Amino acid sequence: MAEALHPAAVDHLPVFITAPGETDVLFNVMTVFVLLVVFLVGILYLRLHALPEHMAHGASKGQLQIIGVLCLIALFTHNHLFWIAALLLAMVEFPDFASPVKSIARSLARIARRDERADEREAAQSGLAAMRSEAQRKAPPPEQPPAGGPQWVPLEVVPPPGDDKIEHRG
Repeated sequence: MAEALHPAAVDHLPVFITAPGETDVLFNVMTVFVLLVVFLVGILYLRLHALPEHMAHGASKGQLQIIGVLCLIALFTHNHLFWIAALLLAMVEFPDFASPVKSIARSLARIARRDERADEREAAQSGLAAMRSEAQRKAPPPEQPPAGGPQWVPLEVVPPPGDDKIEHRG
């Protein structure tokens, strides 16, 4: 017995309509397409929310943390004002106040070490001068050269000050 069509049905059916019990190809294609689009839109959304962090990658650590927190707040609250603030902070380059202050502190520490070394040298020289004067008091008077001969003065061998502490600068 031939299947009779309903009187309201048309003579031909569109391609996307399947017979009962067969695989619906259009449904399967559209399911894969929708899942792929949702996945890609999600990736785009997350990349867009991370854009300020990527822009501020070379910024200071504190600025990068503030931007990251603002991006997370915008992501979870869907309040776009936080994302705009993060984007603006990423575009602004904060001045570096810490580096000059650290440089000044290093220079002052170097100067203080030099002053300590100078004080140590002065103390060593004054102690050496006291030792010389005491040695001169105890030493016998120098010999007189014969009359008419060359004049000579005995030289005193004294180690240079700070000889025990040799500084190497490189």
